[in-house]
Amino acid sequence: ELDGTVYAVDAELVNAWGVERIGSGTVHDGGNKGTSIKIGIIDSGIDYLHQDLDGVYAGGEDFVENDGDPADVYGHGTHVAGTACAEDNDLGVVGVAPGCALYSLRVLNDSGSGSWSATIAAMDWAVLNRLQVVNLSLGSSQDPGSTVKAAFDNAEADGLVIVAAGGNSGTPSGKGNNVIYPAKYVSVIAVAATDKNDTRPSWSSTGEEIELAAPGVSVLSSWNDGNSPHNPQPFILDGDWYKESSGTSMASPHVAGAAALVIAAGVSDNNGNGRINDEVRAIFNSTADDIGAVGKDTHYGYGLVNVAAAIASLVPPSPTVNVNVNTDKTSYESGVDTTAILTAAITDEKGNAISGLSSSDFATMVNGTAMVVSFAETAIPGTYTGNLDISRLTDGDYTVDVTATDTRSISGSGTANFSIGPAPSEPTTAIVNSITYTTEGGKNSDKHLNIHIAVIDDFGNPVANASVSIELYLNALLKAAGTGTTGSNGMVTFSYQNAPSGHYETKITGVTATGLTWDGATPPNGYDK
Repeated sequence: ELDGTVYAVDAELVNAWGVERIGSGTVHDGGNKGTSIKIGIIDSGIDYLHQDLDGVYAGGEDFVENDGDPADVYGHGTHVAGTACAEDNDLGVVGVAPGCALYSLRVLNDSGSGSWSATIAAMDWAVLNRLQVVNLSLGSSQDPGSTVKAAFDNAEADGLVIVAAGGNSGTPSGKGNNVIYPAKYVSVIAVAATDKNDTRPSWSSTGEEIELAAPGVSVLSSWNDGNSPHNPQPFILDGDWYKESSGTSMASPHVAGAAALVIAAGVSDNNGNGRINDEVRAIFNSTADDIGAVGKDTHYGYGLVNVAAAIASLVPPSPTVNVNVNTDKTSYESGVDTTAILTAAITDEKGNAISGLSSSDFATMVNGTAMVVSFAETAIPGTYTGNLDISRLTDGDYTVDVTATDTRSISGSGTANFSIGPAPSEPTTAIVNSITYTTEGGKNSDKHLNIHIAVIDDFGNPVANASVSIELYLNALLKAAGTGTTGSNGMVTFSYQNAPSGHYETKITGVTATGLTWDGATPPNGYDK
């Protein structure tokens, strides 16, 4: 008898037929599961304790209850999240990007309805927290106006991949334009639904804005409990709740998860505009399976998303070592400063940190002369520091060049400039001297959080009229950002209203003061509320 090769059946992938249909299994087998790519599900929340989601859940925000617990009661968001990111754990189903960092941004209440204001807030949160992909399986047939449009357009301009359900308002004939908002916006990828025969169900919305199609009929995914407002009802599979659902809401997260896989594979900013979300869209549109009428059409857009083809089309970036070098000061005082602290951040061609280098993997030159610097890795992976002896350097301008060589024997270099000279007769540097916190308001005077920033110059004098920009983090997630101006005492106070409990930290992102240059440092700070 003939011998041959047999393979294990991936039950999770078979259960999630749509995930399999768009080629996700091929990509997973190649080692790409979208690891750590940040996907936000703007929906009814997520059951972050679900067996298929608890390992990838990374945080979020509830814009309905205005707290940090975006749990799902309705079930819709949990289903959407499972299609995008369900874990590859031999339980239930698997998502398109099972290694993603999953964020829940709850804007729909327990009945599945919500507001545009909450949706705008969620979009802003996604941008502030540097999410890479968001999915919106929601919308309205009525134009919500210019403010909502601006929120989506601005988020897209900031580099966010925005995917949304095209709508369930289609007709059997497939005529007319019935795409809903926000999918109707140019800044959003509008997704239509297909069944197991790659055919549009009669209810899938049609229109020129439809960009891609994805599986959206009888899609099995995670659910939050044993009840659903729509049949069929959820059932227990491998110890937790799952449900079949249909709609463009189910199609959209296939594309969101696919975007995570493409980003993880490495996408180049070909047009040099500082972002890659436009390249991601172009890749999908050029590699989609062209179903329906030839070319882009109003039923399927460019066609059925094919993530395996999308990734196969990518030209792998050339192996590279990137070295970003900084000095602890830009100018040193002769006769006083004897050491310059060098910091080198080392990344590869995909932007991943290169860890584990030894001091012998570095070479340092100052103005073309070799110098001995012993680099050691810090607690931040891929970031190394070393002390450069400048005690014998004369007054003048210098360029330090650091070369790093990785385990592949690939080298890269980076430079930083500094000067040595006599002590200045006038202040030149703005310094954030302290960050302190107080609370006020409410029954216990702890309702609102105040952040007090003190700015001084390098002579120790308070700096008035300095513009100070900050980011405020709660439990390591960005909560707010703002800019204020110091008074005559060098102080500026920011107020965060109705601050929830948790650990707060403030990061200074900019200080602008006439005649002074900010040293770029944020002093250690923190507050537990």
